[in-house]
Amino acid sequence: QVQLVETGGGLVQAGDSLRLSCVASGRTSSMYTMGWFRQAPGKEREFVVAISGSGGRVYYADSVKGRFTISRDNAKNTVYLQMNSLSPEDTAVYYCAARSSQDDRVWHGRDYSSWGQGTQVTVSS
Repeated sequence: QVQLVETGGGLVQAGDSLRLSCVASGRTSSMYTMGWFRQAPGKEREFVVAISGSGGRVYYADSVKGRFTISRDNAKNTVYLQMNSLSPEDTAVYYCAARSSQDDRVWHGRDYSSWGQGTQVTVSS
C-alpha cells in the first residue's frame, strides 16, 4: 500500500491554470501507475489522466486532452497535474490514485488500490 496526499486545489476563474500535486509515501512510488480522477457534485467519479511508473506512458480522457498534463518526479515521490484553460465543467473534487500493475487498465477506479483524500477545484465563470 502507498499513502497519497493531494494539494493544490482552489478557486480560480475560467481560463486560469492550476497545478495539483500528489505526494506518495510508503512503498516506492515508481512501482505504481498513478492516476487522477475527479467527481463533480451529483455525478459519478470519472477518469482524468494516468501515468505509468516510469512516466513513459500517459493516458488522457478526451475531455482534458490538450489542456491537462500529468508528470511525475519519482525522486520526490510526487505526481503533478497541470491544468490549463480551466472551465466551470472542470469543477470537481480531484483524487490521486495508485495501482501496482503497469498494464493498460488505467481507466477505472476499481483497478486502483490506494486513494488520496481529494482536493477541491472550483472554476467560476
